[in-house]
Amino acid sequence: MEAFVNKTVKITLGLLVGVVLFACVFSAGILVGAFVPSTNQLPLIRDLVPIVPTVAPEQSASTPEDYQTLFAPFWEAWNIVHENYVDRPLDDVALMRGAIRGMMDAIGDKQTYYMDPVVYESATSTLSGEYEGIGAYVDTDGEYLTIVSPIEGSPAEAAGLKPGDQIIAIDGVDMTGTSPEEARQKVLGPAGTTVTLTIKREGEEEPREFAITRAKVTIPSVTGKMLDNNIAYVDINQFGDNTTSELNTVLNELLAQNPSGVIIDLRNDPGGYLHTSVEVASEFIDEGVILYEQYGDGTRDEYKALGNGRVTDLPIVVLVNEGSASASEILAGALQDYGRATLVGVQSYGKGSVQRWIPLSGENGAARVTIAKWLTPKERAIDGVGLTPDVIVELTEDDLANNRDPQLDKAVEVLLDLISQK
Repeated sequence: MEAFVNKTVKITLGLLVGVVLFACVFSAGILVGAFVPSTNQLPLIRDLVPIVPTVAPEQSASTPEDYQTLFAPFWEAWNIVHENYVDRPLDDVALMRGAIRGMMDAIGDKQTYYMDPVVYESATSTLSGEYEGIGAYVDTDGEYLTIVSPIEGSPAEAAGLKPGDQIIAIDGVDMTGTSPEEARQKVLGPAGTTVTLTIKREGEEEPREFAITRAKVTIPSVTGKMLDNNIAYVDINQFGDNTTSELNTVLNELLAQNPSGVIIDLRNDPGGYLHTSVEVASEFIDEGVILYEQYGDGTRDEYKALGNGRVTDLPIVVLVNEGSASASEILAGALQDYGRATLVGVQSYGKGSVQRWIPLSGENGAARVTIAKWLTPKERAIDGVGLTPDVIVELTEDDLANNRDPQLDKAVEVLLDLISQK
């Protein structure tokens, strides 16, 4: 059960959020809530570098005069507001960013939107695995921001925060009526600065106050250990900057113990970089296509296994749930398509698109744009559908409350059966 409890929430009180992570960080951000995935997930990121804008063929004939006519109502509205709004002066930067946000929202794709500077910085920092904050996993689904668990060795743990603590005030400001996401942003801050949290703890009548000095917190994206019956357990919580090297370290330690089989836990793994998903999949698949990337014009790219895998012959079981998305679905889908692994758990999220983050000039954030859809090796499109496990096993609130993990138990059972057949 320990393995899953540490994966229940993918938002951290670090510099970012931790996709997740943001009000909308599938939006790139990170998963919020213990069971039900929100839209706050890490996108499948192609790259983070600027690209040169191009003009679509149907727009190539447009002239500056055409665009001037098209945008005339916008400038009329701009002038009307500036000349008539009662409270002045107006914040022109906020109006500009609001216009960009509205334009991108009008596309109607929840994965395409404007990332303001704060969200953009949070989104990029989360993939590094380093955060500046108090170091705690949090739940933003309730009335108040709630601590799920402090991170080991973090300022939150040192201060004495406990799972279930509700943050009812921050630096003396009452959080009643403030969204948990807004509260989370207020807790974030540079290392070395102090934040004072007023906590409501179950079973205690009087609130407690904690003055916590923020620090840099490092969270590994891959951990592993040996379970009973000579089973190697690998937990991947995102596909970030350091995931490939961290997986290499974990596999070195586990393979030295000659395991008979491997369980890969992708529950509540919100995704990350496309290239990282290919690198990770290549450890378990010796050859063949890992995914296809399908573009709007009908063309597509294919990504193949790198051919340097070290775990291409051991039996594998993969754990997935409704929080497994994006890059984690690439890995699980490829392993399932090639018959390399049995999937156990519940239907995955269904994040089958690829985004590019394109920075805007003047440090005004970035445009996050869907550029492609991806398909599994058998050309399954999972966007909005998800992956169906080979063995369906639910995990209930009662299971969590009683420290049970029937999904992991079933994974062990299935893996032992696969080992016996080998």
